[in-house]
Amino acid sequence: MVAKTANSLAKKFAGASIGMTSRIKPEAAGSFRIVGIGASAGGLEAFEQFFRPCPDDSGMAFILISHLDPDHASLLTEILQRSTAMRVSEAQDNEQVLPNCVYVIPPNRDLTILDGALHLSVPVVPRGQRMAIDMFMSSLAQDQGKAAVGIVLSGTGTDGTNGLNAILEAGGVSLVQDPTLAKYDGMPRSAINAGYASFTLPAEKMAARLLDHHFKSTVPIIKPAPAAITAVTASSISRILQLLQAGTGHDFSLYKVNTIFRRIQRRMTMHSIHDIEVYARYLGEHPPEVQILFKELLINVTRFFRDPDTFSILKKEILAPLLAEVPDRYILRAWIAGCATGEEAYSIAIILRELMNESGRECKVQLYSTDLDDEAIAVARAGLYAQAIADDVGPERLQRFFLKEDAGYRIKKEIREMVVFAVHNMLKDPPFTKLDLLSCRNVMIYLEPELQNRLIPSFHYALKPNGTLLLSPSEGVGTHTELFTPINRKWKLYRSVPSSTPTRLVQARDLSWTADIRRKTPEDIIKKTKETNFAELTKRVLLQTFAPASVITDAKGDILYVHGDTGKYLRPAPGQASLNVIEMARDGLQTELRVAIYAAANLGTSTLNQELTLKANDTSQLMTVSVRPLLETNTKQDLLLVSFKDVAPPRPMEPGADAHPASTEELRQIEELQRELTYTKESLHSTIEEQQNFNEELKCVNEEMQSTNEELQSTNEELETSKEELQSVNEELVTVNAELEAKIEQLADMQNDMKNLLENIHVGTIFLDQHMHVRRFTRDAVRIYRLAPSDMGRALGDIKSELRGEDLLGEAQVVLDTLIPLEREVSTLSGDWYLARIQPYRTLDNVIDGVVLTFTDITEHIKAMEAREAQQLAEGIINTVREPLLVLDNAFRIISASHSFYREFKVQPQDTVGCLIYEVGNRQWDIPALRQLLESVRQHNQTFEDYPVEQDFPIIGRRKMLLNARRIVSKTGESNLILLALAAAV
Repeated sequence: MVAKTANSLAKKFAGASIGMTSRIKPEAAGSFRIVGIGASAGGLEAFEQFFRPCPDDSGMAFILISHLDPDHASLLTEILQRSTAMRVSEAQDNEQVLPNCVYVIPPNRDLTILDGALHLSVPVVPRGQRMAIDMFMSSLAQDQGKAAVGIVLSGTGTDGTNGLNAILEAGGVSLVQDPTLAKYDGMPRSAINAGYASFTLPAEKMAARLLDHHFKSTVPIIKPAPAAITAVTASSISRILQLLQAGTGHDFSLYKVNTIFRRIQRRMTMHSIHDIEVYARYLGEHPPEVQILFKELLINVTRFFRDPDTFSILKKEILAPLLAEVPDRYILRAWIAGCATGEEAYSIAIILRELMNESGRECKVQLYSTDLDDEAIAVARAGLYAQAIADDVGPERLQRFFLKEDAGYRIKKEIREMVVFAVHNMLKDPPFTKLDLLSCRNVMIYLEPELQNRLIPSFHYALKPNGTLLLSPSEGVGTHTELFTPINRKWKLYRSVPSSTPTRLVQARDLSWTADIRRKTPEDIIKKTKETNFAELTKRVLLQTFAPASVITDAKGDILYVHGDTGKYLRPAPGQASLNVIEMARDGLQTELRVAIYAAANLGTSTLNQELTLKANDTSQLMTVSVRPLLETNTKQDLLLVSFKDVAPPRPMEPGADAHPASTEELRQIEELQRELTYTKESLHSTIEEQQNFNEELKCVNEEMQSTNEELQSTNEELETSKEELQSVNEELVTVNAELEAKIEQLADMQNDMKNLLENIHVGTIFLDQHMHVRRFTRDAVRIYRLAPSDMGRALGDIKSELRGEDLLGEAQVVLDTLIPLEREVSTLSGDWYLARIQPYRTLDNVIDGVVLTFTDITEHIKAMEAREAQQLAEGIINTVREPLLVLDNAFRIISASHSFYREFKVQPQDTVGCLIYEVGNRQWDIPALRQLLESVRQHNQTFEDYPVEQDFPIIGRRKMLLNARRIVSKTGESNLILLALAAAV
């Protein structure tokens, strides 16, 4: 059997229009990918975690959708710019999306994308009900198709879940932040629980995974290949389907080739496998992957009132006439095959409830809703859906048939009880029968025509004559036009044509459930007859023949079960419908029945064969009533058995029999008993009336309570609306608070940087306000003004200054008035020199709010300038005077010499400048007397004039000279240079 299946699949795949290769190569990416990222509360931290490891040349564009306060300017763009080198900007209307850029949704705007361009619009949905992430991701899926990527990060609520579903349906990829690592796990858990997360990762690891998918496309392209390779590939596909059938019990061999192969490709890409043979081996070695692939092949695409025109026609033209024509106690049966998560089943139930409320006619409804996916059935049974269903259901139905919860909307009990959900394989299991309506939408489009032709007769077999078949607009009954006539060709509504059961069963013979019927033989039927349980048959006949008409009631007398024909003793009571046996009892039974039920329920006393007279249609009938408590039951409630039985009338006295006339005493006793009976009846009647009046009062109180309950319910709905708005505002405030916290951290870092900058450049700075009060000052400013931390806010004029005769406050006021900066060199009492700058203090808004005083230490600069000036002066003097002159520093090193010195003593500048005077030439200037004189000049600032010296020089011979020396004093008070003049002695 397995070999046969493999051969058929090999032929099928070999002849498919899609060519395959044994090794699947990724499709070359388009120009670039567009990634939609949604987040709410806690999203700022998640955004930063995502972008920090993301390279700035990823070749992708990122569009961020967050729940922002509509009345508050967002700082998200500015904050995120610190986390990435890509350009981050707020989205503009009609802006073309470019790669390596980040776009942020502006506050109070909805964002969509069309043809690669962003479009902004003003939200029309009330605050608290907006699903901005779902809206954008749905448009992204429609615009980008399989190239779309959706990411859901931290946040509360369910926004983003339906958006990821749309992206997956388009063939894209979805990533969800690990809920255990998200600051708020509502949105990630909603997407994961719905099954829409391709990957669940920490935010910081998403970029690496995303880049991997950027270069390895999620949708492999399939290229034609030689027949031999195609056969190998078909063999691998066959093996995969066999593993699926062995692991799940479901056969996908007749599903459409494209559908199966796309889903297999998706799983291969998730595991970075490009060889289908490798994946087939991987599937055999990892049984859990079989279940995952099985879930992947199940197409759970549905929503409430999908194709609204279809449901409008179904309501007005099909179900409304049906309910108007059906008799009382009619059971309307419908089957929704392939219901997925139950939205369509609940949609039909809502329509039926609306029709029953509008017409005032109640009808018992049995809606069977089935699907192959047990997880989808579990979601349907829970009846809890995301908030995004509000767009499909509408506010009126949402309020009428749903309850608002934190996680979304839950279907109300009255609708939930109308639908029975079950796991069912329509290809394998027998169908439901005697149906008025059968809906099977968007299921057959995934099946091969061969299997579609098998299902249509099966649907005809399940429907009643003239029953309605509902398909999707892209489906039809094919060649089986003799079984169905169209009601509406556009929306694919068909009416079942009456035919014989054997004919329909023969036409559906190719389905597995009919094979079981065909395999039954006459011997099977005989064997089944022999296995009949005659004991059970005997009990059933005896009960029907000899057991009295009876009812099972609870302790209050409400009927739970009816046995036999009780219409002679019970009838529906006038007024509101009731199943209470006392209220339904006919005349003559109510009083005694009430007492007997009370005794049995409260005292445990049985009433057996109490004779009563039943009055009906001007006739009287003697009967007995028995009320017994049922003690041997497994139920937790007390049950009573009430039995009714007619009593045969007494036989008439035979003629000639002796008749004994009643005595006077007997007559008196009879009259007394009659009076007592009359009195008892009147008393009981009075008691009953009082009880009835009391019941009426209770009913009034109950009605008032119901009215109060309705008011409370209305108040609760208003509170729910307010709660939604408050939750939305809270999410927005959390986002704003996160932005402000990030801004505060940024400002703290900037303040730390500024503090270190001001302290490390060693510039004294004082910030003054408009009143010349100290705002702030740096550490180096203390050397100019005697400032202390407690002087913040004091007037600078109250602080003692170290400046020498300078009035900077007056000049600061002038700068504040004229806005013209001022610079001045000032000195302190200690002899230090500073460059004082006074400039206006400007805010970020370019508002003048005081002045800034800066003091730069230029003492060394002044000294250097003075030394240079003195040197220049000395050189000028030296070169002007005819006598030989030398300029010495404090170490008696020659700084410069006059031209006359070089000429007189026959030396060169290179042998003179920079040398000690004692080392010039052959140390001819190393004269002890000269040393003593120069030391006195250096140490005591003394001068000497015409000091005679006679010395032999190598070239010019012996010379007599008069020496003159004095110090050159600068304006700083320092005397660093010595001027030495050499005059010839007379």
